Amino acid sequence: MAKVLYSAGISLDGFMTGPGGDMSWLTPYLGPNPQVEALIPQIGSLLVGRRTFDGDDPHKGGEGEGKAFGGGWEGPQYVVTHNPPDTTITDVTFVDDFGSALAQAKEAAGDKYVNVLGAGMGRQCLAAGQLDEIFVGIAPVLLGDGVRFFDLGGGNVKLERISQAELPLGTNLWFKIL
Repeated sequence: MAKVLYSAGISLDGFMTGPGGDMSWLTPYLGPNPQVEALIPQIGSLLVGRRTFDGDDPHKGGEGEGKAFGGGWEGPQYVVTHNPPDTTITDVTFVDDFGSALAQAKEAAGDKYVNVLGAGMGRQCLAAGQLDEIFVGIAPVLLGDGVRFFDLGGGNVKLERISQAELPLGTNLWFKIL
């Protein structure tokens, strides 16, 4: 059965994007990351929020632009939206219901991870009790504003650290939801 993993690169002050959804801040921190490279083959599908799907790309201008993990991963993506585009996009399914999208993503992932992309999707998975793990790469930068990695509005979620890795360009933390 698929596990649901929320992953992202964030600033030390907890922002996934800068003001206005800017992701260019992340580009200097996209260097080699052995944990991410080992994780990518374990991902069976993506569950993506529409704002993230349409959003800025830290790989802009490079060969990985517009591709999951900068081109390191290919497979089925399930984008939650009430406004699907008119055109078909290979390997992308637009779904208007979170529960249905998650179920489809889990089925497609098989025994691999459903990787969640986007703050809204991460929050919805956690609220639904469907989030198993969190992987975050913390870049040594303070953004001061933008979209927060988690904005729970209160509450307490207990975590158990699975791993921690210090890298030249930041720190990775991996947690299991208790």
